Amino acid sequence: MNQTVPSKSRSPIIRNWLVGVALILLFIWSLSGLKFEGIQEYGVQVMASIWEGFTHPDWDYVYLPEGEDLLRGLLETLTISILGTFISAFLCIPFAFWASANMSRLKVISGSGKFVLTVIRVFPEIIMAILFIVAVGPGAFAGVLALGVHSIGMLAKLYSETIEAVDDGPREALQACGASKLQVLRFAVLPQVIPQFISYALYRFEINIRSATVLGLVGAGGIGTPLLFALQTRNWSRVGVILLGIVVLVILIDLISGWLRRRII
Repeated sequence: MNQTVPSKSRSPIIRNWLVGVALILLFIWSLSGLKFEGIQEYGVQVMASIWEGFTHPDWDYVYLPEGEDLLRGLLETLTISILGTFISAFLCIPFAFWASANMSRLKVISGSGKFVLTVIRVFPEIIMAILFIVAVGPGAFAGVLALGVHSIGMLAKLYSETIEAVDDGPREALQACGASKLQVLRFAVLPQVIPQFISYALYRFEINIRSATVLGLVGAGGIGTPLLFALQTRNWSRVGVILLGIVVLVILIDLISGWLRRRII
């Protein structure tokens, strides 16, 4: 006996097909905005030079006793990332409690905190770096401030979500015993959130390592500055060894950070 498919079971299929067709049409429309004018006259020659430089890195640039080299640039990038993450990991804690809905009775208080964090996250690290370069001058200090301020927005958002997910049982028990707000925070909230706070800070540190390499392109210190000079002078062998050093540094930081997060959580 043949049974017709109920209309309710067909509606999800039709909706999925419509969404799929809409995404395909959107993709085709976005491609129509690209204007490809062909490969430039010396494009193949330039690409060959880039490949030659990447396959034959300038190993002499790894360490130069008389001046700036790869190791010093990577070390400065690492210090910028560490200081920027350290600053944001502590400064974002008050913002996180401000934006947590379960830490205040009025929604307008937590809502205003979430709005402030959204405003902070609007500005990318490069824009922050340019602003701080104007204020304090070019160099690593501007990079530290840019990473520190920008990371407050994202870390505080993650911290506030962690605070909102805490178990209310210990907090309610302490409040029933007459504990003060500071005691409730110290003995009921912080023990639950500190491990997750550290894990998020380590994850943000991984992201800041990558961001710090880009900030040097605008003069905020780190390995990005010599990378920019090498690109401008078309010294592809030096570009190759710098990129190789960045890859090695990022991989090592990811491995160490991942191991630490597994030990904490």
